Amino acid sequence: MSTASTALRASPSVYVGLGLVTLATVMYEVALTRIFSVTMWYHFAFVAISVAMFGMTVGALIVYLRPSWFPSERVADGLGASALMFGIAIVLSLLTQLAVPFAPALSLLGVYSVVFTYVVVAIPFVFSGICVTLALTRFPRQLPALYGVDLLGAAAGCGLVIVALDATDGPTTVVATALIACAAAGAFLTATAGLRLRVTALVAVTVLAGFVAVNSLRIVDQASLLRVEWVKGAHEPRPLLEKWNSFSRVTVSGDPARLTPPKGWGLSATFPPDRGVHQLALLIDASAGTVLTHFDGRLETVEHLKYDVTNAPHWLRRNARVLVVGTGGGRDVLSALAFGQRDIVGVEINGAILDVVNAHFGAFTGRLDRDPRVTFVNDEARSYIARQRQQFDILQISLIDTWAATGAGAFVLSEHSLYTTEAWRLFLERLTPRGLLSVSRYYFDPRPDEMYRVVSLAVSALAQRGITRPREHLAIVLHATGADGRRAPLGVATLLVSPSPLSAADVDILEDLARRLRFDVVLSPRHAANKTFEALTSGQDLAALYAQFPVNIAPPTDDSPFFFHTLRLGDIFDGALWRAGLGGDASNVQAVWVLGVLLLTVVGLTVLCVIVPLVLTADRRSLAGTTPLFVFFAGIGFGFMLVEISQMQRLIVFLGHPTYGLSVVLFAMLASSGLGSLAAGSFGGRGARVVLPVVALVAALAVFGTATPMATRVFEAATTPTRIAVAIGLLFPIGFLMGMAFPLGMRAATSRAPALGPWLWGINGATSVCASVVAVAIALHWGIAASFWTGVACYVAATVALAAVSRAPRAAGAPITLTPAEVD
Repeated sequence: MSTASTALRASPSVYVGLGLVTLATVMYEVALTRIFSVTMWYHFAFVAISVAMFGMTVGALIVYLRPSWFPSERVADGLGASALMFGIAIVLSLLTQLAVPFAPALSLLGVYSVVFTYVVVAIPFVFSGICVTLALTRFPRQLPALYGVDLLGAAAGCGLVIVALDATDGPTTVVATALIACAAAGAFLTATAGLRLRVTALVAVTVLAGFVAVNSLRIVDQASLLRVEWVKGAHEPRPLLEKWNSFSRVTVSGDPARLTPPKGWGLSATFPPDRGVHQLALLIDASAGTVLTHFDGRLETVEHLKYDVTNAPHWLRRNARVLVVGTGGGRDVLSALAFGQRDIVGVEINGAILDVVNAHFGAFTGRLDRDPRVTFVNDEARSYIARQRQQFDILQISLIDTWAATGAGAFVLSEHSLYTTEAWRLFLERLTPRGLLSVSRYYFDPRPDEMYRVVSLAVSALAQRGITRPREHLAIVLHATGADGRRAPLGVATLLVSPSPLSAADVDILEDLARRLRFDVVLSPRHAANKTFEALTSGQDLAALYAQFPVNIAPPTDDSPFFFHTLRLGDIFDGALWRAGLGGDASNVQAVWVLGVLLLTVVGLTVLCVIVPLVLTADRRSLAGTTPLFVFFAGIGFGFMLVEISQMQRLIVFLGHPTYGLSVVLFAMLASSGLGSLAAGSFGGRGARVVLPVVALVAALAVFGTATPMATRVFEAATTPTRIAVAIGLLFPIGFLMGMAFPLGMRAATSRAPALGPWLWGINGATSVCASVVAVAIALHWGIAASFWTGVACYVAATVALAAVSRAPRAAGAPITLTPAEVD
């Protein structure tokens, strides 16, 4: 009789508990990206993926290094205790995160802050890793089925976390994941006689369930018992309103009855300073700000909006049909009304913002949604515009930042579907012949890199329309003059792009506007403020200019949609750049620094906590001739993460929001991989045949990599549910085959080198952790496609290695792992 046939059998309670633990694990991972986006900066949000994999890998190694702690005869106790500790650790980790300000900086304390946060957040995942490893290693005969339940539970977590965030808030959602983990402990402990653990689990479930229920009710009344108070390193007073969803955390603060000077980055200092207005501040994830302006229906009370440089297009096109991308607090919509425009469509992806503006504070903002000239649309702007067959006179994008709309996964500093050549080509197609695309961005003297880059985008989009003299179609109006008449280093500029050349009358109006409101026309058919603007709009080949410019101002594309990331790989080692901070691009410097520190942290902790323990405890004789096994498990570890993260980044562009990119990819990959793992349990291939599913995977990845860009173009104009369905349909086949790779590799390894099981778990986990950061670095500097095809190359290497393993003789005395079909 084989070893496999005498192994422990998993009871139904093990399957239930394992599914709940992995469901809670993914819920916690995704919820962390929301918490991080508020308490930290957006470029930390993707850390959650790396932290989760690192913690779970350490948990797996604890099981290997301390087997005496988890005897087989008490496996139910081990599963229950680890799941219970997972739930308790989630709560303690959350309280620590909320109580300790996060303060990264280019200093020893700053590095310590990053590492400390990484470790604190990783601790709950260690207990999750212990639990999952026990479930998957103590019942080897049922490994494919258990691994499938593992992945299916995780897939369910992807959807449930969105429901929880929409229904409650970030901290309460995290506590709910702790509740699910403790419920998993209860399921595991039904098969044990240990009364103390069962009572503890019952108490924990009762307390946590009571808190989630009570706090969910208090949230409705803006009286949450557990809320985020430290944001971006500073203490935040309690706002008038706080509203969470899977997209963002929206807060409104201020005094509705108080008159304040009108706020607006582009507001001219010529507006009478004694003209106060009633305004409230609306913040998205404690960083991206806009205002709610009081409006009682009298347009003369919002006259100050005509002094804002972001509204320059309204001076050129009257009685226009206007589309506003990103309505925020309604300022741009109200501006269009102030100019008497005939038809205004406001597209806002975040339903919570529309609810705040038009419902919670509708009486304050004038209930703009009830004006017959105004239509609010809750949709992703790019796909909505692609579906339109009517054309617009003005398409306005005012200071729409990545950190105002994203934050749920990947390297969310910079992916943005609105700032790519393909998007701008679409925008120009939806304008009337004399229509204007108006894009307002920050202008940093003496080198306005953001404006250079938007001009590059405009020139590229115009070139695709066959226009060889782009200067005739462009104008930039800048507001950077203070109340004292002096030029400030930071201003706001509005780029105007038209499918047709701007007329002499258009330029006359802009020049007159600049004289009256103390603006500057820095680019027009008549004038260019500097040689860079002149060169960019010359109609000549710009490759040499892009290559020689100090930072990357080349136009982003859908394959490299990192508009806000202007550093090149070599810039990381430029000491002068670090000292200067790039002025307006300081966030780039910090983001690259974070990425570098994170990569070093991940590699260092992985080596310290994974590789070193394995090396110190391994039997050297068991390592002979096992290189192909290491290559296989390292290959599928790197390959899975590179493919997964590259598709998250690609689908952020396709689906329009990181929440969709993260959740859809995780759900599709985990669900399909779970089904693939279940199928692997019935796959009877032995010897060379075991390689066939992996060969099929490489072929499927090659087809996927070729077909996906075409499919995203074809379905660009589809509704969001349709695009989500298309994404899942594309991902499911490759996810199914990717799910077969691990259990098939473990079957091959068990029959040839059974002592290497812990090593292979560790190698796979370590490479996955590192790949979660490496994938981001590759995409930032070489594009999303490069990251994906690197993952495919890793799977090719894994295929070759598995073929070598399949030809090797089975080790003497090694157990034979049977599929269900082969069991008597």
